[in-house]
Amino acid sequence: MYRGKLTNWNDDKGFGFIKADGLTRDTFIHISELKHMSRKPRMGDYINFEIANTNGKSRAIKASIEGVGAIPKPSFKRNNKKQFKLRFSYILILISFGILAIKHFQEPAKSTSQSTIISWPTFTETESKQNFSCDGRQHCSQMTSRAEAEYFLRNCPNTKMDGDRDGIPCERQRF
Repeated sequence: MYRGKLTNWNDDKGFGFIKADGLTRDTFIHISELKHMSRKPRMGDYINFEIANTNGKSRAIKASIEGVGAIPKPSFKRNNKKQFKLRFSYILILISFGILAIKHFQEPAKSTSQSTIISWPTFTETESKQNFSCDGRQHCSQMTSRAEAEYFLRNCPNTKMDGDRDGIPCERQRF
């Protein structure tokens, strides 16, 4: 480890030279070696450093400004693999809950307890002889009788008269 005085510094370009006892030449230093320091270097600062030789030229590495504190590193170390695994686990759990919810709402309700069954009167023989035909009507408000609504529900496409899909049309409407 060497100790030398910063004799030349170009703040615009981010480099300078250090004159150290025991070295015959001034040593080049780049700002990237001091990026962990709490302030930029100034001429006259004393720098502690090690030397690396590249293409016959020496440069300062692992440098610090004497008497100037370093920027504290975060106390936690990020582990991207652990974060990825954790996020992936959360996503899998959410997908699982989503699939379960979809299956739950698509299956008809199965109840083990006895429930009250409401049966609506169906149309009689005389009503069945009435001539109903699919003419594009889809909603309860367009029907004139329960028999007509039942006919449309059983025989016509795209009807929107059985919201709870129990086979009984227009449960809320009184005819």
